[in-house]
Amino acid sequence: MSEQQSPAMIEAEGLSKYYGRFAAIEDVSFTVHQGEVVAFLGPNGAGKSTTMKLLTGYLAPSKGTARVAGHDMFTDRLAGASRLGYLPENGPLYLGMTPRGLLSFFAAARGIPAAQQRNRIDAVIRQCSLSAVVGKPIEKLSRGYRQRVGMAQVLLHEPDVLILDEPTAGLDPNQIHEVRDTIRELGKTKTILLSTHILQEVEAMADRVLFIDEGRLVFDGPVEKLLGDGRPLEVHFRELTSSATL
Repeated sequence: MSEQQSPAMIEAEGLSKYYGRFAAIEDVSFTVHQGEVVAFLGPNGAGKSTTMKLLTGYLAPSKGTARVAGHDMFTDRLAGASRLGYLPENGPLYLGMTPRGLLSFFAAARGIPAAQQRNRIDAVIRQCSLSAVVGKPIEKLSRGYRQRVGMAQVLLHEPDVLILDEPTAGLDPNQIHEVRDTIRELGKTKTILLSTHILQEVEAMADRVLFIDEGRLVFDGPVEKLLGDGRPLEVHFRELTSSATL
């Protein structure tokens, strides 16, 4: 489906967030259409996580509008959240619970009908390759498995839109490969906005890339547009994000 024909699933319109005189982000605007996988890049402190928290309704904007599947995430957050799966960096997990226990808790909290909960839990356990650890306490699991548990939790209610903040942070190369494969598969049926510091992930997974620097959007375009001159993505990152060279 072409971008012109597909509906807008994530919309940022003039988003700004101020803390006193400090602008965490200012006048950020972009749209992610149904079926797109878009990478969101920038140096530490550039405003990526702030933007994602505004898009998910975890923060209220100082100015502007954030929409998910057409729902304003400030005035109509519950409706938007029903279409959204959000995996924050270092997302909270109840370490004393098992993955199955955690998923059962969130299935009930999400209001998934009791008759459907077992099927949905079994489905995300398979999807995220958790079968070997479903009965172990989460505190005993590796970082990679904990990340998979977080991913399974956000997929439980079958959201149309996924916002993933550094989903491979702290993982080893094998774990990164597994998470990458999961995201690529999810990208076949869902709209995904993905924040990452690992530039190879952008080439492997994304259709389009957004660069943010010092709270402002500085690039929005297809990955191929950046790579067309034969230079690696790292070079473009440094050129587009002035603070990365300080």
